[in-house]
Amino acid sequence: MWLFLAFLAVPLIEIALFIQVGGLIGLWPTLAIVILTAILGTWLVRTQGLKALGDLQGAFSRLEDPGTPLAHGAMILLSGALLLTPGFFTDAVGFALLSPPIRVWLMKYLSRRVTVARFQMGSGPRPSPSHPHPTEDADVIDGDFTEIPTGKRPNHPGSGWTKH
Repeated sequence: MWLFLAFLAVPLIEIALFIQVGGLIGLWPTLAIVILTAILGTWLVRTQGLKALGDLQGAFSRLEDPGTPLAHGAMILLSGALLLTPGFFTDAVGFALLSPPIRVWLMKYLSRRVTVARFQMGSGPRPSPSHPHPTEDADVIDGDFTEIPTGKRPNHPGSGWTKH
């Protein structure tokens, strides 16, 4: 229901703002503002997106939780989509999402409402019921083998495509 209301309200807000701003400053200045905000927003999204990507790579290399850099990257991506959408309301929300303090506040707000059941980093040994604490020899694999004599030939004549 909220999504339906957003898809209904946002275009109505944009149309009303276009009418109001266009009536105050005229058609061409209004269009110039929309184009300039799209250009400025694209530049800001690119620079902040590259920083967010660097933060994400750093979190992976330090084996830290990548949730925060991923959330920042997702919000920067959303702000880019909003800034490329023509309109004053979407530009205001897009520029707000480019502000790190707004993103941090939004992440804190959402983290109180979202529960993560389980998170695990790396491909290291996982605890099992028989060995709850992995040891240093966790890379040893126990198995059986059978030695095949080297002179043994196959029982079938072959297809002619291979040499035996």
